[in-house]
Amino acid sequence: MTASRLKVRYATALVLAQILAAVELTALVIPLRHDLVGAVDTVFAGDTLIAAGILSVLSVAVIIGYAVYVVDRKLRWFTAGEPPGAADRLFVHRFLRDQSALLAAIWSVSGTVLFVVNSDGGAVVAWLIGMLMLFGVTTSTGAALLLILRPLRPITAATTGSDSGPDTAPGVLPRLLLMWLMSSALPTIGIAVVVVMRSNGWIIERTASIEVPVVVLSVISILVGLRGMAIVALSISDPVRDVVDAMAKVQHGRIDTSVDVYERSEIGRLQSGFNRMVAGLAERDRLRDLFGRHVGADVARRAVSDSDTRTGEVREAAVLFVDLVGSTQLAQTRSPREVAEVLNHFFQIVVAAVDERHGLINKFQGDAVLAVFGAPLPNARSSADALATARALAVTLRRLPVVDFGIGVSAGPVFAGNIGAEHRYEYTVIGDAVNEAARLADRAKFTERRTLCSDVALLSADPAERAHWTQCASEVLRGRLEPTRMSAPTS
Repeated sequence: MTASRLKVRYATALVLAQILAAVELTALVIPLRHDLVGAVDTVFAGDTLIAAGILSVLSVAVIIGYAVYVVDRKLRWFTAGEPPGAADRLFVHRFLRDQSALLAAIWSVSGTVLFVVNSDGGAVVAWLIGMLMLFGVTTSTGAALLLILRPLRPITAATTGSDSGPDTAPGVLPRLLLMWLMSSALPTIGIAVVVVMRSNGWIIERTASIEVPVVVLSVISILVGLRGMAIVALSISDPVRDVVDAMAKVQHGRIDTSVDVYERSEIGRLQSGFNRMVAGLAERDRLRDLFGRHVGADVARRAVSDSDTRTGEVREAAVLFVDLVGSTQLAQTRSPREVAEVLNHFFQIVVAAVDERHGLINKFQGDAVLAVFGAPLPNARSSADALATARALAVTLRRLPVVDFGIGVSAGPVFAGNIGAEHRYEYTVIGDAVNEAARLADRAKFTERRTLCSDVALLSADPAERAHWTQCASEVLRGRLEPTRMSAPTS
């Protein structure tokens, strides 16, 4: 908001508040004529009306000057888009108090001047002027608060930050009680005072008719109550609506949503609490995403949903093992950064191929990758998917210029679950199929296709996938007791 626009808006709010108070005072004092209070006629004398007109013009001038001073001097940081300093925060913190003090001072000076002008009216006129000035302070202060409440919020939010801090503003219950006092209790007491004064002949003549003043007081109490209710309702409903709207945005995935904290009360704690909650959700999502990158999205979701940290089960799965050849020599001839770039390119190719067929990258072991199909989520096509992934990888990895590779695929029952201590564990698969896949990868490094699968994996695949493979050998692999019948891709 520009400085000129803020000045006009602020000055207009204060001037309108004064005009509204003056109109309500006039509506209140006119029915006091017609013999209700005999001395009140002096208030309508020419010198009093002239003095009231001059005081009105001066009060408007003072209010406009104050608005210009506040915006140009005290809120310059806000209109310039700069962060507030300690003095700026203190001023905004005391803003409404200083504004109310200014309006009270204007009405006090006006009342003193009018009392001097009507000094010959005695105690009755003094009492009347005092009551009217008190009513004017209450009315103008409430109206100014209502008109400036929303424009002030961005300024308050800029000085409050993300935390509401200690409560320095009235909470919901004190606001409702204050509104009841101003809109119901005081007007009712005023009506009761008028009745008692007429009954005892104090100031008001016993023969005076009080029906009109009572009606006027009732109407004004309704207007004042409406204004008080609007102030309290806006001060509660607006921040609550902000939080509700922000919750809707978070529900639709906009996790970076936040609300301005412009209250130093329990409502401010609601606003700052929402911001902390959303920040916690964003941090949780970030950690979950990071966790998923380390262990796989399926494992991450299962770890979050499982109440027991160390769980697992035996299930049928297919295992794919990919191992690079020549990475040791590569580390001797190239810089560590270059070696890391080659390995990252290799891993990127493998991860993309495994993810395409819903497999799980279980481990990165130096220059090797262990992938599982059928765990942690069951997959009826686990062997077919693992074999298809192996064939696709064999074609893609041949394009790597500086390293060679071997791919092995096996299948069978494996234990899939969390292994480790209570506070430190990892998701892994354990079984003979894992060992066999690693040995097949070692053996495949010396074959033309660089890819081998076990007979168990091939027989558990569908006919369409088996058509892409042909049996090539049967031998006892390193570290194993029984011979393994091996097949290789046909192309």
